[in-house]
Amino acid sequence: MFDKILIANRGEIALRVVRACREMGIQSVAVHSTADADAMHVRMADEAICIGPPPSGQSYLSFPAIISACEITGAQAIHPGYGFLSENAAFVQAVEDHGITFIGPSAEHIRIMGDKITAKETAKALGIPVVPGSDGGVGALAEAKRVAEQIGYPVIIKATAGGGGRGMKVARDEGELEVAFQTARSEAKAAFGNDEVYMEKYLTTPRHIEIQVFGDGKGNAVHLGERDCSLQRRHQKVLEEAPGPVITAEQRARIGKICADAVASINYIGAGTIEFLFENGEFYFIEMNTRLQVEHPVTEAIFGVDLVREQIRVACGLPMSFRQEDLQINGHAIEVRINAEKLPNFAPSPGKITQYHAPGGLGVRMDSALYDGYRIPPYYDSLIAKLIVHGRDRDEAIARLRRALGELIVDGIDTTIPLFDALTDDPAIRSGDYNIHWLEGWLKVRMAAPT
Repeated sequence: MFDKILIANRGEIALRVVRACREMGIQSVAVHSTADADAMHVRMADEAICIGPPPSGQSYLSFPAIISACEITGAQAIHPGYGFLSENAAFVQAVEDHGITFIGPSAEHIRIMGDKITAKETAKALGIPVVPGSDGGVGALAEAKRVAEQIGYPVIIKATAGGGGRGMKVARDEGELEVAFQTARSEAKAAFGNDEVYMEKYLTTPRHIEIQVFGDGKGNAVHLGERDCSLQRRHQKVLEEAPGPVITAEQRARIGKICADAVASINYIGAGTIEFLFENGEFYFIEMNTRLQVEHPVTEAIFGVDLVREQIRVACGLPMSFRQEDLQINGHAIEVRINAEKLPNFAPSPGKITQYHAPGGLGVRMDSALYDGYRIPPYYDSLIAKLIVHGRDRDEAIARLRRALGELIVDGIDTTIPLFDALTDDPAIRSGDYNIHWLEGWLKVRMAAPT
């Protein structure tokens, strides 16, 4: 087992890893920018080291700064959390070249799944169902028209190196295709330095379903069911739940086995998530995230496992502590992402927390690095907390979420808490009758006036 782990991240996920290390008797090292000197993960870790100024490129994204911090502190391994360098194959290779263990998949697997075209080709070869689309990149408008004619409108154009909805445009007919194609390429170039795009059939009312997988790197893998992440705004997840309200046990077993067998066959190590669009009872591969997901706590809640602990175990060569037959779903869990944003326009709202009170009670978990007097810096992602609830069934989980939201106090800044107060009152949410487009339409109606 490792003696010391460096956490190459910040905020609630860094604190999450610190806690896992402490329970395992492992020393933790927090890295931080000058803007995060007073952050909770810095206070809670066994050691802390400043790695640069506020801009991420000079701190949390700096290979030399993070690797040097490992060498200075004697950390044997790096846990990347999510975001930042968690899916950067070059970083993983650099870490391994310095004799440090990366707690996550291999550089090769990150590289394969990081390119959307290669990922889709790999998924198809592994027996994972995919959305009909182009065989590779589409370089010219004429080619885009041919592909659209083959798979039928509407189509969606996506950046091969993309993510977060950037470089992604929908064309509902040939008249919209040229503008969508050119715009997607321009956005992709600006965001990722790569204007290559590919095309897929655009599903009109799908849900976003993701399968949590976990491998030991030795040909053994399991799946931990699905999460429904269909409530999205601008392709960013807002609320996640597990199990999915519309997924049957038979569908879960079928797609879960396909995914577990696929990652086992390539000796995948650690946590991963295979994401799908789900429509009319069929699953269509979108992408694979080769890291821990923001929404991993809902899976932990219903299966009673610690995914971070498991990541650390397999990274140092230990076997997984569970088998597929050990994993039985218990109840229902929901997570809401609370951002420092001002409604209705979701404008960033950094500033000083004047009062903070976390909800508690049975089945309530609050993953946050907030505290009274903490000043949220303006340089990073606006996610400030994740509220997770667990109940015996979905109705109890929703009731518990409503109660916990009523107890939560975050004063001094604007947050998205009112959004979830409103959502939990909506009949569509209570019934589970929504898809990936539902929230955008709801927001246009409900958030048209200032909250």
